[in-house]
Amino acid sequence: MTELPTVRAARVPVTDTYHGVEVTEDYRWLENASSAETIAWTRSQRQRTRDYFDGIAWRDALRTRVARLLRADRTRYGRPVSGGSTFFALKEQSPRQRPFLVALTDLDDLATERVVLDPVAVDPSGETSIDFFVPSPDGSRVAVSLSEHGTEDGSLYVYDTVSGKAIGEPIPHVNVMGGGSAAWRHDGSGLWYTLCADPAGFRQQVWFRELGGAPDYVDLAGGFADEQIAEHFLSTSPDGRWVLDRVQRGDGGEWQIFLRGQGDGDSWWRLADIPDRCVDAMFGPDALYLVSRRDAPNGKVLRLPLTGGATVADAREIVPASDLTIADLAVTRGTVWVVLMDGGPQRVRAFDTSGNPLPAVPVPPMSSVSSYSARLSVLGPDRVAWSRESYTEPATWWVAADGAAPRPTALRTTTPVDLSGYQVTREFATSKDGTRVPLTVIAAPGTPRDGSAPALLTAYGGYAISLVPRFDPELLLWLEQGGVYAVANIRGGGEYGDAWHQAGRLAAKQNCYDDFLACADHLHSARITSRERLAIRGGSNGGLLMGAVLTQRPGIARAVIAQVPVMDSLRAETTTNGRFNTAEFGTVEDPEQCAALLAYSPYHNVTDGAAYPAVLLTAGENDTRVDAWHAKKMAARLQAATSSDQPVLLLMKTTGHLGGSLDQVIDETTDEYAFLFSELDLGYRPVAAP
Repeated sequence: MTELPTVRAARVPVTDTYHGVEVTEDYRWLENASSAETIAWTRSQRQRTRDYFDGIAWRDALRTRVARLLRADRTRYGRPVSGGSTFFALKEQSPRQRPFLVALTDLDDLATERVVLDPVAVDPSGETSIDFFVPSPDGSRVAVSLSEHGTEDGSLYVYDTVSGKAIGEPIPHVNVMGGGSAAWRHDGSGLWYTLCADPAGFRQQVWFRELGGAPDYVDLAGGFADEQIAEHFLSTSPDGRWVLDRVQRGDGGEWQIFLRGQGDGDSWWRLADIPDRCVDAMFGPDALYLVSRRDAPNGKVLRLPLTGGATVADAREIVPASDLTIADLAVTRGTVWVVLMDGGPQRVRAFDTSGNPLPAVPVPPMSSVSSYSARLSVLGPDRVAWSRESYTEPATWWVAADGAAPRPTALRTTTPVDLSGYQVTREFATSKDGTRVPLTVIAAPGTPRDGSAPALLTAYGGYAISLVPRFDPELLLWLEQGGVYAVANIRGGGEYGDAWHQAGRLAAKQNCYDDFLACADHLHSARITSRERLAIRGGSNGGLLMGAVLTQRPGIARAVIAQVPVMDSLRAETTTNGRFNTAEFGTVEDPEQCAALLAYSPYHNVTDGAAYPAVLLTAGENDTRVDAWHAKKMAARLQAATSSDQPVLLLMKTTGHLGGSLDQVIDETTDEYAFLFSELDLGYRPVAAP
């Protein structure tokens, strides 16, 4: 291994006082990305990291394998939505650089597919991506948010779906930090959209544009629980009568619901407030259907006939709460479709609109049908679609019509990667307070349980986001080298409903870290792996998780990857998106929450002289969700503090929070697995195609 140069960061002490407690740090200056000192330090870190990877003799062979795997003839479809008789979906197709928008007239015949918008045709550099899209009710037009360089600062364009030509002028800053939406008027003559009144990204409001008509105007700008961090999710009813706005107070899962008619003289009213605990709302052909967690932590379904001024107090319960949590909801003419989740794996249940159970929907065990990025989709008045997949089965979009058995469509993931030969087992770890935490383990049959197998453990644990079973071709890189892959469904997610989320939120956030540490301990005690053969990886909130467990138990693993992580929990809310995150993490303005933040903040809990494992921190220079200075400050602090000879590396990306173009993903994937294979002393054994 190449001996790496030392990149020293100047210690410039800065002291803040929080509720009488003085907190001093040395690397605040790295928050200024444009200063000459930060630029020079970052450049040196970038070169140091490249020296590390250039010193790995087999990295080129690994990159060849990664490129062959990720450039292989692979297709995946995102959530389909309908506009008139046309279906629209985002399509990923290797070796294209970015997902692109397609339209089909028949979900069973891919010959009807045509490209509506390819962002690479708009920007040949591959630096432009589609944030979201919404087709008009008749499918003749589509509103598309496009952003550049991973910033997620999207401008809303309207395109003719046949000619592909833009209509009118784009609307800038509709999508900010991954948050934005739009909804069409019933006749396609105008649309509601989100826009921030504050250029910094605060005070998101609902505006309206009449296509080719009068100037845009603000349509909804008040009545929110917290005007500064309100996030809007717009939709319209199938009959064209109503517009719905689900408003979240920051990112903590607290919702208000507003409604208005589509007429020019109609106005908005608040249908549900935060204490009503209505976390989801879906139009049916005859009413509004709500998922309420009021007195029902796993959720219940309410039905509300729509009239002017109606509120949740007028709703009637039709699907009561059960032992399983409601993860998703869709309504067709005669059926209420409910996704139920049991710690990660999911199933579908159907009810009539009065709440009477209908025949069971067959879904294999250890599968998912709805996720953060692929929810149930209503396709016309009597059809619903869901994406069924597992850790070993690629995704296929299934369609079910009222009164008919579900069937697969032609929208399916195609890939030469075959994971069907790997074994999936469900295990449980016991956390510090006695809570049973589910753990999914994927490995080749016959993998020894003697502590010799390398293992990679991941988790998320935040925002009620659940890690459901998902087919990921990239896993083959790890599994084919004899590795074990493990997914921990820790608290903070939504795998067991609202109680699971609340137990890992705000001042209870430490439960997330205790759960993860218990899962790592289980892998060791069950002899699935050993400390010296264990690597852990997480991104964003999962990157914060990595930083917390790394500083609380430095010996928990041999290697750690923290992708685009939050690392300074006390300073996070000084950024725009950090302010939104206070609804999930808490704020330093509250004494109890501040004490909890300081107790686990990774940056503040690095100990001089501790023997830290190998650490790879990644950051995006254009990241608007988690500023790159989090990883920079943590890299400087760890490099100065550690007493071990294990490397602490900073891998800077030119993209944002999410993945970049295909070429960029190949490079980043290569570096991450090169780090893991190197630090666990595995080396790399070349593998034949696929």
